Amino acid sequence: MKSVEVKKHIPFLKWAGGKRWLVEHHADIFPPYSGNYIEPFLGAGSVFFHLCPKHAYLSDSSSDLIETYKAIRENWRLVLKHLKRHKNNHSDSYYYTIRDSYPKTPATMAARFIYLNRTCFNGIYRVNRQGKFNVPRGTRDTVIFESDDFEALSEVLQNAELKTCDFEESIDRARSGDLVFVDPPYTVRHNHNAFVKYNEKLFSWDDQIRLSACLKKAADRGVMIVATNAYHPCVMELYEGVFDLIPISRKSNISADRQYRGKFEELLIQRTS
Repeated sequence: MKSVEVKKHIPFLKWAGGKRWLVEHHADIFPPYSGNYIEPFLGAGSVFFHLCPKHAYLSDSSSDLIETYKAIRENWRLVLKHLKRHKNNHSDSYYYTIRDSYPKTPATMAARFIYLNRTCFNGIYRVNRQGKFNVPRGTRDTVIFESDDFEALSEVLQNAELKTCDFEESIDRARSGDLVFVDPPYTVRHNHNAFVKYNEKLFSWDDQIRLSACLKKAADRGVMIVATNAYHPCVMELYEGVFDLIPISRKSNISADRQYRGKFEELLIQRTS
């Protein structure tokens, strides 16, 4: 794999629970490492694009997301061509036409995914029981941003293996000297708001328990761990005594309900030595 010049790369997706704020304000939490970079909940990839690792293994449970990254890596020009077509045709009716469509090529699938991500409500990725994307149109009409640099992102992705799989498969491949960054959906034992209840469908409390056990085994192998999670006693109990637990703050505006917006605490979970 070729080396990549380290510079600021802006993720092309908006993702619920995205970590742009983390790399902007807490970039020093990521330690130097000699092995591979592994991220099993890729989402918008803010940390990956910040670190620009020379060797990476990236995964997510969403095949649509992973296939979009693959398309950007393999043929970003064609993806951008189709995205421009969406930009030129964008309207309320067009959004729902595209939402109900099923593109057949990697580039058209990726362009659809990015278009819907940028014009749907709050950038939320949600599918129904049939696996159909069902988020309504949002208020934003910008389809292509001035900050878009798909060529640069494609170059960084050349150094990454991409796979749709469960988080345990990704973490289990980590070895001593590797860095694993974990940012799962924030689910707690007792749900407190609608967004967490939605997460429960994606990532159950049993998954939280399974994740903690998986990370403990990885730490025993000498893997460096940096993770974020809900700042909640039940989550802290899963990691106490093995990891460093540090509260960190950020601003959130992902909730449609104003009472859940504002500054709140998240949990940083570390084992870097």
